[in-house]
Amino acid sequence: YELWFKLIIIELDSVRELLLRPKLDEGNTLLIVSRLGRIAKIQQILVDQIGVLETMTAQDFDKFRKHLSPASGFQSWQFRLIENKLGICKEKRIKHNNNDYSEAEGLNSSARESIRISENEPALLSLIDNWLSRTPGLDPHGFDFTGKLRQAVDMWLKDLEDEANAEESAEVKEMLLDDLESKKENFNDMFDEEKHNRLKMKGDRRLSFKAFQGALFIFFYRDEPRFNQPYQILSLLMDIDSLLIKWRYNHAILVQRMIGGKFGTGGSSGYQYLLATASDRYKVFLDLFNLSSFIIPHSYMPELDSSMKRCLSVFKLETTSEETGEIRGDVGS
Repeated sequence: YELWFKLIIIELDSVRELLLRPKLDEGNTLLIVSRLGRIAKIQQILVDQIGVLETMTAQDFDKFRKHLSPASGFQSWQFRLIENKLGICKEKRIKHNNNDYSEAEGLNSSARESIRISENEPALLSLIDNWLSRTPGLDPHGFDFTGKLRQAVDMWLKDLEDEANAEESAEVKEMLLDDLESKKENFNDMFDEEKHNRLKMKGDRRLSFKAFQGALFIFFYRDEPRFNQPYQILSLLMDIDSLLIKWRYNHAILVQRMIGGKFGTGGSSGYQYLLATASDRYKVFLDLFNLSSFIIPHSYMPELDSSMKRCLSVFKLETTSEETGEIRGDVGS
């Protein structure tokens, strides 16, 4: 596992280095897609390897478990680096025996220092946030995607309300109107920047308001040439998140299968601790998964004007457009 972790760190650092540049050349987006894809492939191998370990019986494992103690997964400083470089928030972490994760036994001073440095480096999450915030078409004085989407949503909800009120069955009508209210509340939350910021402060949202709108724009118009690779990047980020959660969950099930409710070799609660980490609490790109909550019928999607259509039809545009805002080297740099 540690060799694979080392390669993941190398790929993560290379992607972060590209995103750290003041301007991301769109020619490098394919490179980012390739490296994120490699990380996801490695993670799939890690998930599959647990299946090999599951071929042991609990009795087989018990024969050599005593030789593992006090070794523990907590000693994997490289795994902690991966978590930090992705963007797992320190405040979100579940404490191990009420101690900070970086204070686990078996970590030498060099490992602790590497972890400390990684906590203060720009994480992939923050770099992706900056990149998405530069998505063309978000400027309210230009194409104003958010404003146009709000108009489209209002039109769709009005049509749904008319359909509900035309329903003859009182029971069905009530059900449709209840569903409509739920949809209205959902979209009102999405368009409310102040509420979004409050949720972000609480840790319930990961991306800034503008970055979330940028991700939604890419998600809706992923078939446009200029958004194709950015969409692949967002999709791979979800794959990486999913595979990490899947690995955590499979690891937890393996532990339960081998030792039941016993304590782990590192002194943790074993299965219960591991299972607690396989949740949305540890999802870095949770907001990307939730984009599907805001899908509207294709027929209601805002139509791109000629200027925006032209902007998204090319990979590079060196001029400044009053309609789209300033377009430079990346999807919205």
